[in-house]
Amino acid sequence: MRGHLRGVWGVLRRRQASRRQASRRRRVVVWCLVGAVLVAAGLGGVVLWQNTYALREERVRLRHDGHTLDGVLARPAKGEGPFGVVVFVHGDGPVDATHDSFYRPLWESFAKAGYASLSFSKPGVDGSGGDWLEQSMADRAEETLAAVAWARARPDVDRRRVGLWGASQAGWVLPKVAARDRNLQFVIAVSPAVNWQRQGRYNLLAELRRDGASPARKAAELRRREVTLRLLREGASYDAYRSAVHDPRGMTADRWRFVSRNHTADATADLRAMSGTPVLLVLAGHDDNVDVAETESAYRALLPATGLRVERYPDATHSLVPYDLERSEIKITLTAVFAPRSVYASGFLTGQRHFVRDLEVPEG
Repeated sequence: MRGHLRGVWGVLRRRQASRRQASRRRRVVVWCLVGAVLVAAGLGGVVLWQNTYALREERVRLRHDGHTLDGVLARPAKGEGPFGVVVFVHGDGPVDATHDSFYRPLWESFAKAGYASLSFSKPGVDGSGGDWLEQSMADRAEETLAAVAWARARPDVDRRRVGLWGASQAGWVLPKVAARDRNLQFVIAVSPAVNWQRQGRYNLLAELRRDGASPARKAAELRRREVTLRLLREGASYDAYRSAVHDPRGMTADRWRFVSRNHTADATADLRAMSGTPVLLVLAGHDDNVDVAETESAYRALLPATGLRVERYPDATHSLVPYDLERSEIKITLTAVFAPRSVYASGFLTGQRHFVRDLEVPEG
């Protein structure tokens, strides 16, 4: 009997020990989960803090060309105005009003200088009616003029302090608008090109060079380009283009029509016509899209030196993102989440703010 009892007690002790171990394991798991939650909450707090901007954003709408455009008016966090306004003009592609939040650090910088920012989603994007692929650069200029007029009509806007900010493809829109509206306070042109066809050739050669293309491939690509340009000059259909080049490489019928409308774009005449409007020209040192030397030369030749300011960012790419950052998908993703203001090249945001802050306010 005693042996039997010892056996029973042994089993009970082993079970109790097992339960204690299981309890300890549960406590460890629970505390690990608590720690993970606290870390996640901490990181979430960091993300929330880093992605909170000193702005008051208002959803707004603009009726233009038979369509309603959805947009955002981002005013400084404090004060009732009247504020200056920076009207944003997008680059290529289906860009929404915030450019997937890429604009918000810029809006905050302008807000610190007493300027609101106004940006509309492109036609067909994020609730805006229409289709941006059906627009010419002249159409985009008309749309921007309508946005400027909308801004000036608001009581919280200082009509004397309205200017434009635009990047890349906006380089063919900004001068058109400034040539028409002589009351604009300023234009900020970031990575703009001057001539559509020369820009395309430069971009092609830069990409081939970056990819280490062989001379044979380079020659083949340049021949393909000449065929494409000939077809554009002839007003050829998309089917004719596909038949001639065989592989469209992502060129859709809608995109072909867009390129057909715009392939002759050249900013030279409009730059000359906008002479007198203060301009900040922003150029990057690692720009595979735009020949920055040609752009700077054209702007200096066509605009008076007294009204032109050029800022260069040698370590930045076409998007004004640090070169090393843009090359790493992991780095740029983490930076965009945890430190979005650092997505831009060092000094860029400060430079934008200082430019508008130091502008003279026109009379009237």
